[in-house]
Amino acid sequence: MALENMENVEVFNSEGKGRGLRATKELWAGDVLFAEPSYSAVVFDSLTQGVCHNCFKKQLKLQRCGQCKFAHYCDRTCQKEGWAEHKSECSAIKKNGSVPNENIRLAARILWRIEKEGSALSEGRLTSLDDLENHLDDLGEDDMKELKVDVHNFLDFWPSNSRMFGVQYISHIFGLINCNGFTLSDQRGLQAVGVGIFPNLCLVNHNCWPNCTVILNNGNHEAVKSMFHTQMRIELRAIGKISPGEELTVSYVDFLCLSQDRRKQLKLQYHFDCTCEHCTKGIKDDLMEAVKEEEGNKPSAEVVKEVITFSTDTLQKIEKSRSEGNYHEVVKYCRECLKRQEPVLAETNIHMLRVLSIASEVLSYLQSFHEASDYSNKMVQGYLKLYHPNNAQLGMATMRAGVTHWHAGLIEVAHGMICKAYAILMVTHGPTHPITKDLEAIRMQTEMELRMFQQNEYVYYSMREAALKNQPMKMMAEPGQEAIKNLFHKK
Repeated sequence: MALENMENVEVFNSEGKGRGLRATKELWAGDVLFAEPSYSAVVFDSLTQGVCHNCFKKQLKLQRCGQCKFAHYCDRTCQKEGWAEHKSECSAIKKNGSVPNENIRLAARILWRIEKEGSALSEGRLTSLDDLENHLDDLGEDDMKELKVDVHNFLDFWPSNSRMFGVQYISHIFGLINCNGFTLSDQRGLQAVGVGIFPNLCLVNHNCWPNCTVILNNGNHEAVKSMFHTQMRIELRAIGKISPGEELTVSYVDFLCLSQDRRKQLKLQYHFDCTCEHCTKGIKDDLMEAVKEEEGNKPSAEVVKEVITFSTDTLQKIEKSRSEGNYHEVVKYCRECLKRQEPVLAETNIHMLRVLSIASEVLSYLQSFHEASDYSNKMVQGYLKLYHPNNAQLGMATMRAGVTHWHAGLIEVAHGMICKAYAILMVTHGPTHPITKDLEAIRMQTEMELRMFQQNEYVYYSMREAALKNQPMKMMAEPGQEAIKNLFHKK
């Protein structure tokens, strides 16, 4: 599949960062700087039977590869399209009798492609895999042990009739996967389902307050031609005005952390010190740590410290109950925590926002929509003061809050939030993305309902009640998975 819009970008040496990408012309919010298919990609070990191994869509019924019985596909079109990448893997799995982990599967797919095409630069690629950083020298003792185990298991899996690569080169590929593997999401962008390598994307440097965002577009399943049907690619999209010669940046981590915590995470995971303006000046840290202030009175430092400690401890309990699917217990902990937080912490305090986010999501799932809408509203108000106005996380959170308000019958707030979310996702995801299309349908629905509500509230509520009785309300997605917060996948 061809790479698109490559004339919008060029490689340059970014001061203190090594190579980077910059714009060659003026761009505006929502413009696609380039689209890139994966060099290689695999589904996570835990989801191999529920996600298509070619286009990474989540499906209930998938067709299994008749030979290796491991790979699963949406339909014949996806299976045919995925055969070039699956062919060598298929016979290796049959011969081996077992399936290795996702890291080894991805390394093998990359090396089979190098065996077939060589590792030199091909058309539309701005860098070769050989020239990308592997950060092997930065690995700690435990990571180094894990790498050696992966290389050993890889050599057991690699067929004797394939080209032999040296241990050093195989280690280079594992290093690439470790620090440049991009998290692939399902078609709705809500769950991490796999990991892939996108060489051009690897050249885009990090900034905590970036001028671009990356989304995965899984193609269009209504299209009959395989060229569009299975066209999975990432898109680098501008989230504001970009001038010619300006460096293009994305955020590797979620912005909703104190600058010192973001820096720590970036150093640990990506092996560099972040020197962006938001980190060096601690921009928005004051808001993320803010406490309630009434008539100039603030709670004492001791009280604040107590509440923060209580919040941190409770969040650990929440995560444990959540992972066990004990959602009523999650709600109990959230209510307790919010009761302690509300008199002390401001609405932009990240400890409070984390609890509000979980509480609204879990209560929506349990269909307690009124309580969920109250929490989601507070969460969105906090997010609006912290995130960039065109941040994808903000768009997704606002969309979820809007749907929660609609379920609660609060049509005016629901429609306002849906419109706000739609405006953001038009920039971050574009008009053809499945989630934007879903949102457009919801926006039209809420607009129609709002008109009805404004004409006659009583008739509106009567009709709504009748409609809900005849049609069972859709269950909200189970709140098991964390939202995708990090750009690159770290095993």
